Amino acid sequence: MYAALWRILPGTLWVKIAILAAAAIVVITVLMMFVFPAVNAAISVREVTVTQ
Repeated sequence: MYAALWRILPGTLWVKIAILAAAAIVVITVLMMFVFPAVNAAISVREVTVTQ
């Protein structure tokens, strides 16, 4: 899968690395801003008890 993604990206090595880095930043940003807060609200655990 990664090899196929690497082959379809245009440009030289550094252009491919820049495209993949930008894509990773976008994915992480979307996860942090939209996905994780929605999941946190859906499965929130408010009472946590830790004993020794």
